[in-house]
Amino acid sequence: MIKVRDGDLDKLGLLFERYKKPLYGFFYGMNRDQDLSEDLVQNTFFRIMKYRHLFRGDGDFKTWMFHIARNVRHDHFRKDKLKAKDDVDKWQDRLGHDENRSTEMQQDEEEQMLSMAMDRLPADKREILLLSKYQDKKYKEIGEIMGCSEGAVKVKVFRALQELKVVFQQLEKRM
Repeated sequence: MIKVRDGDLDKLGLLFERYKKPLYGFFYGMNRDQDLSEDLVQNTFFRIMKYRHLFRGDGDFKTWMFHIARNVRHDHFRKDKLKAKDDVDKWQDRLGHDENRSTEMQQDEEEQMLSMAMDRLPADKREILLLSKYQDKKYKEIGEIMGCSEGAVKVKVFRALQELKVVFQQLEKRM
């Protein structure tokens, strides 16, 4: 990124190839919309190029990139006055499958309920779970992305997991 900052824009293509999938996964987990997620990835890299002069190089590039990504997503929904979709979609793409048919059917049901439970969480709690559990970000990194302390992130993840558990159990009772 330092080379990009200093004017070697060809290196931005390498960064794009390296980080487009994690960014897409983050956006898709938040929005459940393939086209929108692809657009937001593009917009994130456009901003990285536009604001490359602000990258100091003293921190992790991924943290800086996800901070920009969060802002791109927030700006998109604020500008267009849209809300995140609450469609139930396929979380099972992120989770493994068992070869045993009965186990697979039970797992599919649980994955569907997990997807429904995630969809019912507020966007901020869904976001922190996506960053910590699906993007495997460290709490310190998430704190830098979200502008809060590592301790605050731990509390937010704990509370989000607790709420997810309650919502999941409510869905289990209905089934």
